[in-house]
Amino acid sequence: MKVAVLNYTGSVGKTVVASHLLAPRMNGAQIFAVESTNETGADLGLDVDQLRGEHFGRLFRELLTRDDAIVDVGASNIEDFLTHMMRYEGAHEEMSYFVLPVINTGKAQRETIKTVAALAALGVDSDRVRILFNRVDSNVEDEFPSILAYAAKTGEVQANPRAAVYENEVFELLADQRTTIADVLADQTDYRALLRAADPDDHARISQLSNRHALRALAKPVDRQMNAAFSALFS
Repeated sequence: MKVAVLNYTGSVGKTVVASHLLAPRMNGAQIFAVESTNETGADLGLDVDQLRGEHFGRLFRELLTRDDAIVDVGASNIEDFLTHMMRYEGAHEEMSYFVLPVINTGKAQRETIKTVAALAALGVDSDRVRILFNRVDSNVEDEFPSILAYAAKTGEVQANPRAAVYENEVFELLADQRTTIADVLADQTDYRALLRAADPDDHARISQLSNRHALRALAKPVDRQMNAAFSALFS
């Protein structure tokens, strides 16, 4: 499966979606970051091939040789990405899905609708365009009325309310520590035992160990929720 993650607006969590939701569930898919200014999965320690939207030809040739890939398109490069994709007949068919993360602000929802319309104009079938509701506070239907109404009216995009990632401090903690949920869960260190054995006066050590233990405790339920979101996104 090959998935492009994109949106005309920035700060909607594209890199979080690529690194934490998609990468661990896509058979070790290579991440291609079409980005020039913002954070990519490389900042979290992932193996990322970074290029710019104007380098679509190189990306297209890479995709031809792969069964699984994630293309994380930064907002600063989406115009070039779409423009250059148009020059290669049928190039969009190389992508299995286009995933559009959106957060619950008016601007983000408007820009997401603009992105859906741009993909429809390129001839991308609506079944391959999927909304990922990101940073949800409590209820998708209440927080994303514009997106859901547009999807129902036009049929240009699949918008499953269960394809949702909820607001959680774990993502900020992961970014601070330059790590991923997958790496946190793979760490089998017994931090409780280390805390019990630590010098009570070594406050820096105690803080480090307690933070790692707390991060793993946060990551476990988020990982389960990510599994449900991934299943709903591609169902």
